[in-house]
Formats: sequence, C-alpha cells, structure tokens
Amino acid sequence: MPVSDQDILFEDNHLIALNKRAGDIVQVDDTGDEPLDEQVKKYIAKKYNKPNGAFLGVVHRLDRPVSGVILFAKTSKALDRVNRMFKNREMKKTYWAVVRQRPQRTEGTLVHWLVKNSQKNVTKAFDHEVPGSLRAELNYKLIGELNGYYLIEVDPITGRPHQIRVQLSTLNCPIVGDNKYGYPRGSLKKSICLHARRLQFIHPVKQEPVNIFAPLPKDGFWERFEVFGQ
Repeated sequence: MPVSDQDILFEDNHLIALNKRAGDIVQVDDTGDEPLDEQVKKYIAKKYNKPNGAFLGVVHRLDRPVSGVILFAKTSKALDRVNRMFKNREMKKTYWAVVRQRPQRTEGTLVHWLVKNSQKNVTKAFDHEVPGSLRAELNYKLIGELNGYYLIEVDPITGRPHQIRVQLSTLNCPIVGDNKYGYPRGSLKKSICLHARRLQFIHPVKQEPVNIFAPLPKDGFWERFEVFGQ
C-alpha cells in the first residue's frame, strides 16, 4: 500500500515522519519488496510536482515487523545534522511493547552486551562484555494490563539491532508475536507487538522542540491499548 497523507505524522521543508506499518521494510533488501524510503520519495515527488524525483535520507530504521514513528530527512543538511543527533543520543525514543508475562520488577534499567549474527539475522544478549559485542541499555516501565496482556513502555538509551526485542526476552517477557525471541508462536500479520510510540528532539534547523506521536495500529488488537494514553 503506497504512502498517503494519512500516514504522515510530521512534515516541513527539512524532515518528514510517518507512522510505519508493520511489515514494511525501510530500505531495500533481498525480498524485492518496495522499501519505505522509495515510497516516501514517490509521495514527495508527486505532492510537490518534482518530475526529477526527491531527495530523501534514511536516518534510522525500524525492524520490518515493528510499527510506529520513523523519521526521514528531506535535505542533505538536515540528514547530516539528524545523523549527528542520533549518534550523540539527542533523540528521545519511546516504544510500547505488549507481552504476556508480567515482569517481576515493574520498572528498571537493562544493560546487556549484544552480538548480532547477520547471517541468521538474530541478536544474542550477554550480561557481560564478550568479543564483538556492543553495549545496550534501556529503561522500561509496566504501564498497564488488559485481558492478561501487559503493556510495557521502553526508552532505549542505545540503538542496537533488535535491542528491545532481545532485552525484554531476557526478562522472560518476549514480545507478543516475536517467535524469534521466545514468544511461542509468530504473528500471521508479519508483525510483533512493538510500536515506536514517540520521537522527541530539537529541530536541527529551526531549533524548536519537536514531539512526534504515533497512534497505535488499528488491527483489532493494538488499538485497545490506547486507553493507557500517551
């Protein structure tokens, strides 16, 4: 399904953010499916009548089965500055995750050292540094319970591949649908219950606060958790 106005959460001359659907890939891979960055380029080119195409810079990624806020740069100047902001951890990212197992501690900080196996596209967490590992840190908090499902808010401090998925799994709280990291069965919708809920930062050009908020997917399950607010 191509990108449309209703997918856009924020846009100005420098940046564009949208509510990514679970199942969309951000950049081209070996599946041959049209990636999100190409869809957004087409959206911009059509909207602003750019027959020669539009510039678009990818500044971060969301895993294919994850939904929520994703940000792109519309100019090279914005791309350079936002890349620097992500590197310097000046972007506050907030995720919501649904699990079936209540965490023993209702809030806390998780620190692991992660090693990604690129061939199998899976990440392993260690509680100590090992060769080739990267330090991963996040804060989490249990914010609600609904019909035996638990809603956890996650604020990642670092941005490692599959970080939230594997770190929650170490709590015995695999994300619903994420059979790669311990949930007993996968989702038929090619999605897991992990949603990039909010992205907050200071605009790289205007120097104004930006707070981008992504409504939950309307899939018959996720939207019930909107009762827990923002």
